[in-house]
Amino acid sequence: MNFQNFKGNLRAISRTETACRACKSKRIVSFLDLGVTPLADRLLTSVSENEPVFPLNVVFCEECALVQITETVAPEILFADAYPYYSSFSPALLAHARENVLEILASRMLNDKSLVIELASNDGYLLKNYKESGIPVLGIDPAEGPAAAAECIGVPTLQDFFTLELAEKLCAEGKYADVVHANNVLAHVADTNGFVRGLRAILKPNGIAVIEVPYVMSLIDHVEFDTIYHEHLCYFSVTAIDNLFRRHGLFLNRVKLLKIHGGSLRLFVEPKENVTESVTAQLRLERELGLNRFEFFRDFSNRVATQKAELVSLVHELKTQGKRIAAYGAAAKGATLLNYCGLSSKEIDFVVDRNSYKQGKFMPGAHVPVCDPSALLEEKPDYVLLLTWNFADEIFEQQAAYRATGGKFIVPVPSPRII
Repeated sequence: MNFQNFKGNLRAISRTETACRACKSKRIVSFLDLGVTPLADRLLTSVSENEPVFPLNVVFCEECALVQITETVAPEILFADAYPYYSSFSPALLAHARENVLEILASRMLNDKSLVIELASNDGYLLKNYKESGIPVLGIDPAEGPAAAAECIGVPTLQDFFTLELAEKLCAEGKYADVVHANNVLAHVADTNGFVRGLRAILKPNGIAVIEVPYVMSLIDHVEFDTIYHEHLCYFSVTAIDNLFRRHGLFLNRVKLLKIHGGSLRLFVEPKENVTESVTAQLRLERELGLNRFEFFRDFSNRVATQKAELVSLVHELKTQGKRIAAYGAAAKGATLLNYCGLSSKEIDFVVDRNSYKQGKFMPGAHVPVCDPSALLEEKPDYVLLLTWNFADEIFEQQAAYRATGGKFIVPVPSPRII
């Protein structure tokens, strides 16, 4: 599917869902409309490049409590065609993945007869830690560039989308997993139920799936609207996750709250039920707070509008003072923020990013050029809008020299502030 040959037929590469992705209920209620936006990870090679836009509407399922967007763009467009995300460019993410693996190695009796599979394994950033310990691994990822990068470091990778059909093929080959990792991929899957059925199929009877997803409670509490984009189809609570997995004979037995990505859940899912207090306590808290009811989400749209107004006002005030503003992080969340707030190359001079695959391109919609981080010291903008605020501490440390020159950062979430 060639995105560059797109001629205006949106229906050829997207569809609008009218029922819940998980339980198929028609009781889905909208609570946030971010308008029509370009694809957040589709960096441009030229500002004249063809760039269609798609609706970005968020709904709540009153039947199973799943938060989701209604538009499904073909995964071949989102992930397989020049996908620019490489996990290894973030030291914080590398450390996070290694900590995860070390915890599993300490708690599971793995050896050279075991098999660890990662779904959406990207450039091998996580599986390489198992390989160092002599544990057989298999990565599965549809993106050509990251999959090739994983192979280069010795992580065998199947370049494909993980589906029920692929799972059945692996089972026919005798490839059952002791551990399955799936970090920040469940939200990306159009066939939510097929993905979970496939996960169930490849797990050994005593196997475990270790899954990470952004936590919808954090999204709402911290007004993290910029984490909403077309690649993220679902936004999970423990309630919605528990409902989803039980439907397919899997059990959420343990959950761990993480700070990464603005607030995430690490889920420990198994074919046998052995639910711990970590799960029952979080389910109880969600009931008390109302995450299983639409009312919890009702006023989110107004809070997002307020955040937008405050950020736009701050940026325009600084521009009126003659200040130069750059941005840090050519990430998908940055594209959502810039486009929803109407910020473009008129307000933002350039974006910097350590990912060399993104440099020399332009942010979707906003058309802001992406440069190497060295541009901050070379150009010395007065302010830098921190689009990748989820890695703020890491970026502040990396940019100590820029800050020493008097440069300041604008952190937009949960409300705009200057640091």
